[in-house]
Amino acid sequence: MTRVPMKCRVCRGPAVIDLKRHNANFCREHFVAYCEEQVRRAIHHFRMLEPGERVLVAVSGGKDSLACWDLLVRLGYAVEGFYLGLGIDTYSDDSLAAATRFADARGLTLHVVDLETTHGFTIPVAAGATHRSPCGACGLSKRHEFNRVARDLGFGVLATGHNLDDEAAVLLGNVLRWETDYLARQHPCLPAEGGFVRKIKPLYRLGEREMAAYCILEGIDYQVDECPMAAGNRHIGFKETLNDLERRSPGSKAAFLFGFLDRMAPLLAQADGPGDAEVHACAGCGEPTTGDVCAFCRLRDKARA
Repeated sequence: MTRVPMKCRVCRGPAVIDLKRHNANFCREHFVAYCEEQVRRAIHHFRMLEPGERVLVAVSGGKDSLACWDLLVRLGYAVEGFYLGLGIDTYSDDSLAAATRFADARGLTLHVVDLETTHGFTIPVAAGATHRSPCGACGLSKRHEFNRVARDLGFGVLATGHNLDDEAAVLLGNVLRWETDYLARQHPCLPAEGGFVRKIKPLYRLGEREMAAYCILEGIDYQVDECPMAAGNRHIGFKETLNDLERRSPGSKAAFLFGFLDRMAPLLAQADGPGDAEVHACAGCGEPTTGDVCAFCRLRDKARA
């Protein structure tokens, strides 16, 4: 049986990618334009950025964060990158190399901080010393350092490369356990308050496959390997569950996430709860916390003991 060539929805030329949730195919030019439009819509819908604002994007060297940086620059924003060295053997070395190649090739500024050099520990050491999962120690360290560095460098906005698949998987996990505090804060744009800079997720409308295709088509050389310490992470299992659902019913992930953001997120934002605890400066590092000493300082002290 002869296969009919895919045609671009816009120009009817040869298509390079099919997007089943949109029932559409795109050529290279119009797929890139589609990605730009999705990011533009995300920024506009949630008022993530204002003209002239400086943005710091957290980059890991992977496809999503580098695509996020590239798309924000394409849209005319003043964006610099930040890479946090986690000390995960050669994986961290390769990730930094990918981020550095991207920045150097485009004449962009990349700020680099190394956990071991700056704070005296690595993620593998922290995970072993605290008996917590590597992903837990990693996430805590990233949240602390992203905010600290953004403030120190004078950025009011921090962007991350969380995509549609990431956000839908987190949402599924939070709904299954009814983590109402986390659900109340799951949003593409968290305002600046209490010492925290504004945090935005411009890629929340774009899926993982779309970001991989964008990088390939735009010649972005990214870190392909997954983190070796992420094996067994529940987040990966939730992604696999949603991918299976998506194969059976294209558009399910987007309907799940967008429906939550449109219908439930506004209700949760209005509700009072434990998340309204008073925030003040940590006695150890000066970063915002609800306790006397922040969780990062406690992690650091245990890892260095």
